[in-house]
Amino acid sequence: MRGWWKRIVEFKHGGEFLYKHNRNISIFAACRQKSSVQFLSRPNLPKLAYQSLKGKNPGVVYLPGFGTTMAAQKAIALEEFCKSLGHAFIRFDYTGCGASEGNNAECTLGRWKKDVLSVLDELTKGPQILVGSSMGGWLMLLVALSRPDRIAALVGVSTAADFFVSAYNRLPIDVRKEIEDAGEWKLYTRQIEEGVYNIQYSFIKEAQNHCLLNSPIPITCPVRLIHGMKDEDVPWQISMQVADRLLSTDVDVILRKHGQHRMTEKDDIKLMVYTVDDLIDKLTTL
Repeated sequence: MRGWWKRIVEFKHGGEFLYKHNRNISIFAACRQKSSVQFLSRPNLPKLAYQSLKGKNPGVVYLPGFGTTMAAQKAIALEEFCKSLGHAFIRFDYTGCGASEGNNAECTLGRWKKDVLSVLDELTKGPQILVGSSMGGWLMLLVALSRPDRIAALVGVSTAADFFVSAYNRLPIDVRKEIEDAGEWKLYTRQIEEGVYNIQYSFIKEAQNHCLLNSPIPITCPVRLIHGMKDEDVPWQISMQVADRLLSTDVDVILRKHGQHRMTEKDDIKLMVYTVDDLIDKLTTL
């Protein structure tokens, strides 16, 4: 197992046996947004909508998944948690998503990576813990490679590293040709009411420049990868592949036996928050 410790847990019935804390953390009492929406202005680039809390380091930055926004349950739960501990926190919308400016159809993974870097460089100070959901997990890895001195730890939830590219490459050749000709890929999903993501072919082509799983990933900070084994969108084996490629010696993989892709059940969110809490303890102790 290449020297890193791999923890695999069937996290049953809330899994309270795994995490024991004395802190009185009330993250589910209300899902109300207590921070106000602000906008990050950037020269010649769309403004990014964000909500933030000032506080201690390490700060926490939440990276949404594809087709979701900073209003996601996981983001709000993390905000409530960070507020309870007095730690800095930021959640935001990518270009063309949610309240941010820009045309979603023109966006690429590389542009959204630049969004994360803008938030990190302009709105945060000191060490940060990135929490990435699905595609946000892919982006957190890319950002950690670009700003290794700023990233204290990573938490991926249903991490979708290389996902769009690998899923596209598994399609039959004739189907890929149809997508190329049409300029659009209809990717079926249960995650949205419409039942399909309309993904530009240009998005897939550009995403090929950001694939990580074909070589070692030179990230050395602590990494926690949480994945549901009932995930029908992004297979849990992807988190295992990420862990295998990471050079860090402090990598845990936590599999939730009945977890699905969004990981938004109450106990799913508790697991994510307690994982961040453990990392804060570890980092502040060090």
